[in-house]
Amino acid sequence: PDPNSYSAFMGNFSSITGILTVSMVIGCRKIFEKFGWGAAAAVTPITVGITGIIFFSLILFPAMWGPVAQLLGTTPLMLAVLVGAAQNSASKAAKYSLFDPCKEMA
Repeated sequence: PDPNSYSAFMGNFSSITGILTVSMVIGCRKIFEKFGWGAAAAVTPITVGITGIIFFSLILFPAMWGPVAQLLGTTPLMLAVLVGAAQNSASKAAKYSLFDPCKEMA
């Protein structure tokens, strides 16, 4: 890949991770208040599990995702890249904003 394109992608990835983390820190206070630290701690593994299933199904069964990819004007491989990036961002944001504070509470 082109180094400039890779740098641009990683810059966007880092920005999205930061924005998502700050948003979750602000918004997830309600999860602690309403459901307690146990439910808040479960958000991270649930997030990783759901996005992981989607990611690996895109890699292992690309034909199943072909119609969705075609509808979006892309390929299953590119969808896997985007889902993988979303998984990484979401899991980091959930870990930083929910899991780590829960770990300190327990």
